[in-house]
Amino acid sequence: MVEENPFVDTGIGFDEANPLNPGAQVLEGLTRKGKPCRLVDNTASVPQAEMQELLQALIEQDKFGPGGLSPAGGNTITIGMPESAHVQLGDTLYRLIIFDYEARLERF
Repeated sequence: MVEENPFVDTGIGFDEANPLNPGAQVLEGLTRKGKPCRLVDNTASVPQAEMQELLQALIEQDKFGPGGLSPAGGNTITIGMPESAHVQLGDTLYRLIIFDYEARLERF
């Protein structure tokens, strides 16, 4: 069985394929350039203080804003392509997805 890549364009937008949990926690902030940004905990399980620390770290690392990524070994860059990573908060591992001015925590 082949696992689908969540970043491959299937005609469905990211938000449609990954809807927000009705209880999702949202923390607003400003980038270093003064643009609004936000961290969304779609698991609704991360303590507010840990979310604030993560948001501040992402802002300090200039992670928000349109960026360009190329697939591993690729020769092309796709502007605005989401960046995916994993982050451990407390004893729990989360999937972190950053696109433009929003970072989202999802279950791993």
